[in-house]
Amino acid sequence: MPPTCPPLTDADWPEDLAAMREGFAGKLNVYRVMAHHPALLAAWAPLRNHVVSADVLGKQLSEVAILRTGHHMRSRYEWSHHVSRGRACGMSDARIASIAGETGQMSAEDATVATAVDELFGHGRLEPDTLASLASLVGMKGVFDVMATVGMYATLGYIVNTFETPLDQAIDEELAARPLSVGT
Repeated sequence: MPPTCPPLTDADWPEDLAAMREGFAGKLNVYRVMAHHPALLAAWAPLRNHVVSADVLGKQLSEVAILRTGHHMRSRYEWSHHVSRGRACGMSDARIASIAGETGQMSAEDATVATAVDELFGHGRLEPDTLASLASLVGMKGVFDVMATVGMYATLGYIVNTFETPLDQAIDEELAARPLSVGT
């Protein structure tokens, strides 16, 4: 039987990460799983803070990149969490649902970001036309932020998929009460 890494409880939380337990790391199951490797979680924090709080994409385009990444990763955990976050930053259910579909069914901005994510997964790079379109939309710093976002959320997808990380209770309850509908 393969090893498992369930989300660590407060009682099992590593002492050298005590300060992180009350912050972002203690709030989500994905980071409670990552806490099995304290040095990795500690090193992760600065990149996570940049991608979540300091990127130049803005909340909605960042969510487009994350949702498309979650879709590519077939990560129920990441997709579900970012349905919630997308809604919280003003995205409609129809827009969120479109992120899992064909780029021709998205707004031009969303399609530009989604195409970039697709190329990073499919080719390991941005093609020249996509790079030009993305840079025109979000600037060169934004291009780097898209790449960092995709890389970070792909890594999280590997973790939650491998260890079958359960959805956090609040997200599970939210989506049970309000499933993603495409008619709005």
